[in-house]
Amino acid sequence: MNKITVYERADFEGLSREFTCDVPDLHELDFGDCIASLKVVGQPWIAYTQPKYEGEPHVFEEGEYAAVGRPNSFSALRLVHHDLLDPQITLYERPHLQGACKVVSEETNLAYGYFNDRVASHVVQRGVWLLYQHPNRGGWHCLAWPGECVDDYGTQLHFQARLSHLRPLRPGRPT
Repeated sequence: MNKITVYERADFEGLSREFTCDVPDLHELDFGDCIASLKVVGQPWIAYTQPKYEGEPHVFEEGEYAAVGRPNSFSALRLVHHDLLDPQITLYERPHLQGACKVVSEETNLAYGYFNDRVASHVVQRGVWLLYQHPNRGGWHCLAWPGECVDDYGTQLHFQARLSHLRPLRPGRPT
């Protein structure tokens, strides 16, 4: 079973709630903006800083998080329902899926190759991906979902062709 258990204080202390399905607004359950630690079983969860899956996304893969990077700031939770076993994304050098392309199926630091700061569009074939502005999972980041086609990073992601690192989300253990 996929689930997330959230706690109001660090180190799994204080009040807690367990969820097995999406929660568009934690405030309606009297648990908004108070999560300081959490545990994930199974598939990853995305915590958002605004209700209705808006604001900055934070990914939590299977495991225990005694402290979260942005405590007391999550307002929505979403379970990743997608198949994560065989990820693939195609990156393009120019907007509108033009120019040289690169197919990626694993975590990649683009800083070591031709495509560093040269990606301007992408298509996600499979999996859910985290895209980072800087090498080594640094800087601003966003999620890329299966079937997504972003044809201009400048207008849609505000990356301005500055993608330097990407990685697929890891699937949880089957339960």
